[in-house]
Amino acid sequence: MSGQKTAKKLPACPVETTLTLIGDKWKVLILRDLLTGTKRFGELKKSLGNVSQKVLTAQLRAMEESGLLTRTVYAEVPPRVEYTLTELGQSLRPILDAMQNWGEGYKSLYN
Repeated sequence: MSGQKTAKKLPACPVETTLTLIGDKWKVLILRDLLTGTKRFGELKKSLGNVSQKVLTAQLRAMEESGLLTRTVYAEVPPRVEYTLTELGQSLRPILDAMQNWGEGYKSLYN
């Protein structure tokens, strides 16, 4: 299991472990988009805006390796690739919900 391989590299601190797995801006935004359901690569790229294809591909591969999402390739022409959060990825929902609530509160104070 790739999660076991990743676990050996993770820091002892649980907060640092979480940040290691999702602490990148793009990963958090990918999680946000996939919490609403399965998405194709093009849908993610369009939603994220100015992310390059190379960076998005690297982030998706890292998230797949850490067990947060699954990548499904369909043998079609042109090929179709879909990304779906795993149960582990879905378990991050409360963290993203808390981030959204905090951000909304912060914006209401300073807008």
